[in-house]
Amino acid sequence: MSDSNQGVRPRVGSQALRASVELLSSMRFAIALLTLICIASVIGTVLKQHEPAANYVNQFGPFWAELFGKLHLYSIYSAWWFLLILAFLVISTSLCIARNTPKIIIDLKTYKENIREKNLAAFHHKAQADLAGDSATEAQRIGQMLVGGGWKVKLQQRDTPAGPGTGWMVAAKAGAANKLGYIAAHSAIVLVCVGGLLDGDLIVRAQMWFNGKVPYAGGGLIADVRPEHRLSERNPTFRGNLMVAEGTQSSTAILSQSDGILVQELPFAVELKKFIVEHYSTGMPKLFASEIIIHDKATGEQTPARVEVNHPASYKGIEIYQSSFDDGGSAVTLHGLPMVAGAQPFEVKGTIGGSAQLVKATGSDSMTLEFTSLRTLNVENFGNDTAASGADVRKVDLRESIDSRLGAGHKTTTTKVLRNVGPSIGYKLRDAAGQAREFHNYMLPIDMGDGGPAVFLLGVRENPASPFRYLRIPADTQGSIDGFVRLRAALGDPAERDRAVRRYVAQAIDPSRTEVVAQLTQSTARTLALFAGSISKEGKPEGGLPAVSAFIEANVPEAERARAGEVLIRILNGALFELAQQTRQRAGLAPLEQNEQTQAFMTQAVLALSDVQIYPAPLAFTLKDFTQVQASVFQVARAPGKSIVYLGCALLILGVFAMLYIRERRVWVWLAPREGGQSHATMALSSNRKTMDGDREFAQLTDKLIGVRPAGATE
Repeated sequence: MSDSNQGVRPRVGSQALRASVELLSSMRFAIALLTLICIASVIGTVLKQHEPAANYVNQFGPFWAELFGKLHLYSIYSAWWFLLILAFLVISTSLCIARNTPKIIIDLKTYKENIREKNLAAFHHKAQADLAGDSATEAQRIGQMLVGGGWKVKLQQRDTPAGPGTGWMVAAKAGAANKLGYIAAHSAIVLVCVGGLLDGDLIVRAQMWFNGKVPYAGGGLIADVRPEHRLSERNPTFRGNLMVAEGTQSSTAILSQSDGILVQELPFAVELKKFIVEHYSTGMPKLFASEIIIHDKATGEQTPARVEVNHPASYKGIEIYQSSFDDGGSAVTLHGLPMVAGAQPFEVKGTIGGSAQLVKATGSDSMTLEFTSLRTLNVENFGNDTAASGADVRKVDLRESIDSRLGAGHKTTTTKVLRNVGPSIGYKLRDAAGQAREFHNYMLPIDMGDGGPAVFLLGVRENPASPFRYLRIPADTQGSIDGFVRLRAALGDPAERDRAVRRYVAQAIDPSRTEVVAQLTQSTARTLALFAGSISKEGKPEGGLPAVSAFIEANVPEAERARAGEVLIRILNGALFELAQQTRQRAGLAPLEQNEQTQAFMTQAVLALSDVQIYPAPLAFTLKDFTQVQASVFQVARAPGKSIVYLGCALLILGVFAMLYIRERRVWVWLAPREGGQSHATMALSSNRKTMDGDREFAQLTDKLIGVRPAGATE
């Protein structure tokens, strides 16, 4: 703000106090604080804030995750050290303003008319000329011309060797708003920081420090949360989330903290009458809005309003923003499919966000089924003939957007083929030890576009940071998963396997060749048992194609393994086909025809039966029916610092504009008398920045005021 970056040093007080004030009011200290805030802001932008703790452990490991947590890097903008830096920046910048403002005001008032004639010769811009009129007349003329050009002018009469009052100094100045820009810009920093402190967590944390408020880390109903976890309706500043399901109302917002939540009471209740969502063809929402009714607690008044993205509603100084949407407790009916032999399918009903106790398919261990999500719209990209991965393709693909618009000779992009594959259900299975796996299963069979049968996709992942891995189960001729379920159950039944073996051998070999029939029966039975996982090795059950492969490697010489593998796979496919025919016959269905569709179904069924052996859960659930209930997520905020921040932004714009585009200039013209009633003019100009515009302006002024052009002047 001035030529000196040193702070002000008080003349009274102890040495430590004076040194502290000098440090706080110095420009170097303020710049250092700004640098720290910028570094912290970069970290807060790169590192996702307020994520679950498990996500950070998976990303950084236990040691660094704990260290970053102690440094509050997961909630930088509400960390005590970040707020402390902001507070010190406010103090430092305020002291800088207080130190420099009196100097600037004095400088704005003075014309520096007492400058000596000899000093004018030291300026970069200077010129001299003889004028025809006397010094007094020329001073008046020059002063009037400067005033007409927008300059502020002051005339000073001086004594010269020619006599008292015969010399005149014309002092003029322009562009004083440049110095006001310094005050405006630095005041803007203070206002923005103060507004940020008011609208941040500072006041909430103050209530936690001095008013006994503590975050709530438990579960249960909002109504059961105790008063020490609740903030009053009179809380001057807060920003929290409010989720309201259709047909319900809520009057409490949730303020997330690093170690729990705080419940913010609102002076009104928000009732959601209708939630509206519209999608683009990509599945990305193009509009979501909420038709709400605001119920005033004090008066009972009901105020209807509509909240859209970027179009909030306001009531009693509290802004209601449309943040996102969620499930409001949809009712779902799931079809339970045991992944182990000997159990029967069943149905279970529940609501999203709820849970139900289940009995494990085998054994007596209980598991908890948690209904986590219902997605009625799933848009997947089939442009590259890839499998539906569960990844959200609604994100913006920047590379594709740029490359598709550039005229490159070789395009690097491919056309997306987006298709809605129908609803899906997300749930978790939690064992008695509290360990849970997350599942994501599609309701309808999906045609993958690869010529194979439509498949049901059953996804699973061990932790939220990992992608889903999908088990593909082929749909039967009725478009159902039941055909595979029957085949899986029959494969686990030794009696059904024996019948399938006899049917296969009877069709493959002439019954009169008893010796060959016995050998083929034995090989088929052993292959089917290996594939079913009925034969254990060292007490550990195995199954699927890996078990068949391991058997070949252990019992067949390397040179004959390829041929033996072909034979066993042919036997396996034939026996499984007969097993499938048996299950359809028992279900009262027509037998499968010998065609390409049946072959594709059986090929995928063999792969699925092999993969299901390593499915990490004894049960899988598919979505049978649902009744969707939408919920709207609002952000409610009381932000008294918003107006202060807006004022600060306006001052910052004005200050930066003034400092960059307004040049402070001062002009002096010394008029000394000459013989014959003439005068001699010595002119100089100073500017806070040396620019070509300054050279041009000085040339124009000298030509206009004293009738000469300085050497080297250009238009």
